[in-house]
Amino acid sequence: MSQGRRDRPPPGDRFATETGGLRRKWKDRLPVALLFPNTYHLGMSNLGLQLVWARLNRHSHLVCERFFLPDRPGDPPLSVESNRPLRDFPVLLFSVSFERDFLGVLALLRRGGIEPLARRRAAEPCAPLVVGGGVATFINPEPLAPFMDLFLLGEFEPVAERFVASLPGLLAAGKPLAERLLELAANLPGCYVPSLYEPRYGEDGRLLAMEPAPGLPARVRRNLHPGGPVAGHSQILSPETEFASLHLVELGRGCSRGCRFCAAGFVYRPPRLWPAPAITAAVEARPPDCRRVGLLGMEMARPEELDRVSEFLLAEGCRLSFSSLRADAVHGPLLELLAQSEVKTAVIAPDGGSERLRRVINKGLTREDCLRAAINLAGSGIHTLKLYFMIGLPTETDDDLREMIDLIRDLQMAVVEVGRPRGRVCRLALSVNCFVPKAWTPFQFAPFCPVDRLKDKIKFLRAGLTGCPHLQMAIDRPDEAFFQATLARGDRRVGEALLCLSETGGNWRQAFRRAGVAPEDYALRGRDEHEFLPWEVVDHGLSRDYLWREYQLALRAKPSRPCEIGETTNCRRCGVCHD
Repeated sequence: MSQGRRDRPPPGDRFATETGGLRRKWKDRLPVALLFPNTYHLGMSNLGLQLVWARLNRHSHLVCERFFLPDRPGDPPLSVESNRPLRDFPVLLFSVSFERDFLGVLALLRRGGIEPLARRRAAEPCAPLVVGGGVATFINPEPLAPFMDLFLLGEFEPVAERFVASLPGLLAAGKPLAERLLELAANLPGCYVPSLYEPRYGEDGRLLAMEPAPGLPARVRRNLHPGGPVAGHSQILSPETEFASLHLVELGRGCSRGCRFCAAGFVYRPPRLWPAPAITAAVEARPPDCRRVGLLGMEMARPEELDRVSEFLLAEGCRLSFSSLRADAVHGPLLELLAQSEVKTAVIAPDGGSERLRRVINKGLTREDCLRAAINLAGSGIHTLKLYFMIGLPTETDDDLREMIDLIRDLQMAVVEVGRPRGRVCRLALSVNCFVPKAWTPFQFAPFCPVDRLKDKIKFLRAGLTGCPHLQMAIDRPDEAFFQATLARGDRRVGEALLCLSETGGNWRQAFRRAGVAPEDYALRGRDEHEFLPWEVVDHGLSRDYLWREYQLALRAKPSRPCEIGETTNCRRCGVCHD
């Protein structure tokens, strides 16, 4: 069913059944649209979206309704709660998690009858205020900068009350919008107004600086949530979503592991791991009839905290679901919980195919860790073991790929040996993704591997794994990864190219050429130690020198220590805690 044709929330959506969302009056309330640039099926389970929605609806003078991208092309977006069109909402808040959702932002605006470009909307008397948020925007907001009146950079909780309090002034007539936005940018932490920052380019077309309006900081500091007595958890359960009837609970935000490819491990610093009591309180907030609990962030959890949470879930009779596991943490109460939960599929992510590459990416896993985890998981009763690997990592060679093939075959042999006495076969599901350099990681300086070389690597892997029994393979499309790499390191000119693509459709490379944008310059070109980078308008507290040093260590396959927050007060390596 198309979301655009719904006249009520789906059955089981707790917004309708518990809070009476459809019965809420609009009279004397400010309507706020919360938009997720993907389908209802994928978006409704997004925990960040749910937490923002719940926070906004605490305010008696607001009514916040949800929008998703309709399933059918051409259908207008309508709110889940009241089936109203987007034009009825004076405030539009976007929650953007991934670069691939950038086009969804433009599609929602266009199909909702909203002018995409902020500079054109400024001339319209009744245009809505368009606000960008979500992790993709505070990793690199610039590709979406032409379309947003402002961004709220970082996590929403610390700034929610002040932002809500600012809305009447922002929407009031009398002052030009530019003046109102300037006041907000000067006073609201994490508020980035793109129109008040002017990009300056060199003769070669490279970005040299972002010049702020007078009175504004050169860089905008993002906000971080310090935590509370109850961890973040599901606010809405619906049977029609990707995680149907699953109560999600976050174990923390950020990660101390320091994997050099992972933006979340850097932009959420310092890592905040919620204590076991906050996590168990979030589990207890589930509906009485819900026994399926999904833990988010199990890869980053400390073993002792994970054991305590696992013991609690066992005592509660809950069944566990999760995205992936840290291979060196699969033991003890967690294995017992997996067996009780009758989990059929588990995920581990070696990421790098060889011991050397895992040092390059600072993964901290050995071949023995992976084998031990696979054997333990197969012994707990799983039917399918998913493995995540990347190809195209910096310094990767054919020898690294050969070692990946050997590891996969050894893992398959190990799980088969465990399953055979039990009369079942444990299958491997191999997911191979093309490495994409991300902003705010040590690999922000690295080039993306050319598409033709990635295709050769894929052929090499397929040939090496031919005949491997009980193995399924899903391999990333290199051209799509190239597009993602272009967006990940894009500036505002990439945003203009996205506008061209949204208008004309068709091949993305052709659309970029029509817009005068060369994707190769963004994706395939390495950056040096001193080049100004578009996303540096955001201030994460990270030292650029630290990221460069980590990149140099990676090129020499040298690991570095994990983040030591909570273990020492003297760490000054990355700059976040010192700042």
